Amino acid sequence: MGRKSLKSKEKKQKRKEESMRLAVAQAKVDAANELADPLQMFPVFQKFERNGLNLNIACERISDMAEDLVDWAFELTKSNMQTLYETGGWGWKDKEKRAEMTEDMARYLIVTDSDNKLVGFVHFRFDIDYDEEVLYVYEIQLIKEVRRKGLGKFLLQILELMAHKTQMKKVIQTVFKQNTAGYDFYTKTMKYEVDETNPEEYVFEEGNSYVILSKAIKPRKVESSNTKGAIPSVAVSNGTPGVVTS
Repeated sequence: MGRKSLKSKEKKQKRKEESMRLAVAQAKVDAANELADPLQMFPVFQKFERNGLNLNIACERISDMAEDLVDWAFELTKSNMQTLYETGGWGWKDKEKRAEMTEDMARYLIVTDSDNKLVGFVHFRFDIDYDEEVLYVYEIQLIKEVRRKGLGKFLLQILELMAHKTQMKKVIQTVFKQNTAGYDFYTKTMKYEVDETNPEEYVFEEGNSYVILSKAIKPRKVESSNTKGAIPSVAVSNGTPGVVTS
């Protein structure tokens, strides 16, 4: 009886610890989602001026985006990704994709040129993934004219900074295997690795068409309360493949 009682207590303690960790993770995600505009923490990243480009970057919640802007983002995604979805075995359905892109927690980085022409966007969310607080990248979509000029890398660096400041564990992204340009961008340029939640790490899925990639975010140092100009700390789903060449 004593041994059985001890095991029961250990299991109860483990469940309690797991519940506490999840509560802390959820608190961090909730705090991040309450931020009106996380890009305001990084004013220097609101412009991209290099390689012949002069671009502006803004951050918006899906609830604040005009319908024509949502339509543009959807059509760009469809143009860039429909073939990959179909050849990757997922299939493309307008209704399902639009629903994903307009989910309540969706946030967007919107990129425009000096004439206010739309040239690209990022769809991301602060969320819980396998009980961990993460910044999940759903889409990085650019028009052809601004690709391969460092913009994709710049946008992903913004997301990594956001994840760092909001105390997320990692930035995570799902990429089709046949999207070699996207896979190389993440793994070679941005140094992402196959995430531990990737299906092939735990479940044998021969012919699986996608890979889950992530980059761990190192916990930031606790700042002194009298540090001048310090940004205050934040109180305590799976995505679908959506990256194009950067």
